[in-house]
Amino acid sequence: MGNLLLLADQAAGAIGAGAQAASASGDGHLTSLVAGLTVFVLATFVGVEIITKIPPTLHTPLMSGSNAISGITLVGALLAAGEGATTVAKALGVVAVVLATINVVGGFLVTHRMLGMFRRRK
Repeated sequence: MGNLLLLADQAAGAIGAGAQAASASGDGHLTSLVAGLTVFVLATFVGVEIITKIPPTLHTPLMSGSNAISGITLVGALLAAGEGATTVAKALGVVAVVLATINVVGGFLVTHRMLGMFRRRK
């Protein structure tokens, strides 16, 4: 865990230095990109720390819970497909909708099969 926190600290420092350089040059778009990347990197480290602390008996319910997050991804894909300004953006939005739908349906099928293992046979 110590190495992971050290790595996260180094990554945050490097990203922070990039943000300072971007803000000094006056490029607002680059600053927002760096801020987004900072949040992404730090969220990744926090997610890894949380997931590694969960006991193996709870991994399957955790997978079922992550299916709800995939539903949110599907909503985002629908918004991206509907608001696409160009044909390429709309096409990528449609691809995102298809892939997110496959992910959600697959998650429900796996959850249904998992719950079937706990049913008593008559």
